[in-house]
Amino acid sequence: MNKDTLYRYLFENADVRGELVQLADTYQSVVNAHEYPTVLRRFLGELMAATSLLTATLKFSGDIAVQVQGNGPVSLAVINGNNHQQLRGVARWEGNLADDASLNDLFGDGYIVITLTPDDGERYQGVVALDKPTLAECIQDYFQQSEQLPTGIWLFADGERAAGIFLQVLPSEGDHNAEYEHLTTLTATIKQEELLELPAEEVLHRLYHEEQVRLFDPIDVSFKCTCSRERSASAIRSIDKEEILSLLAEQGQVELGCEYCNTFYRFDAIDIEALYANVPLSDEPATKQ
Repeated sequence: MNKDTLYRYLFENADVRGELVQLADTYQSVVNAHEYPTVLRRFLGELMAATSLLTATLKFSGDIAVQVQGNGPVSLAVINGNNHQQLRGVARWEGNLADDASLNDLFGDGYIVITLTPDDGERYQGVVALDKPTLAECIQDYFQQSEQLPTGIWLFADGERAAGIFLQVLPSEGDHNAEYEHLTTLTATIKQEELLELPAEEVLHRLYHEEQVRLFDPIDVSFKCTCSRERSASAIRSIDKEEILSLLAEQGQVELGCEYCNTFYRFDAIDIEALYANVPLSDEPATKQ
């Protein structure tokens, strides 16, 4: 089976839509970029699955960022995605984190910021408190506040794989929405090992074998970082040249690193002079640390 895939489906006899995502390689690309504590690896997996599910609800071409902030030992966790199901992410933390740390233990007084940025049109941003025991429950609150549509989310991650399921009532004038509670009860029976290990089609059959489900073609999910040597050069160029030359004299080179993928771009004295003279830079390969 494809290890990084999102499925969308509809129930023929109910105005309810669903999504199911399973992540492996994409998840590993994010959590292996840094030496994250075990509990933070799991949280980032849940956040990645949630972001993929949210991205699949977009009705436009563009980007989404799901950012969790707080005053606890984990100050930031963010996953960025786009309508092509390309994801990247990073977290910042201090100190040792217990494997069984709760959401409150990790973030303290926190909140989730969900930012939608269409390629064409105005940016939208929603904020919801991190005041529930799980990330899934907090995101459900976001949908209740922003779209006022009953929404259910189930998220799982074990440090190696991540997965999630999403159910939402479709706007309708009919009474099929009454089926939502029944479908939610069925979905809530899913076990972590089932969702992480079984093919999506088998999961859906186990959950909804007595329902009429229309399953759409799967969508590949992948890791993609937007960093580049050119972007790093633009960042340097935005700083006063004398400041850069001072740093160059002190360190022998200027180095910029990407938090998302742990790639480093290095610029020597020749590169810096060329950069400020708007001369094309040499094609020096980036390095990972």
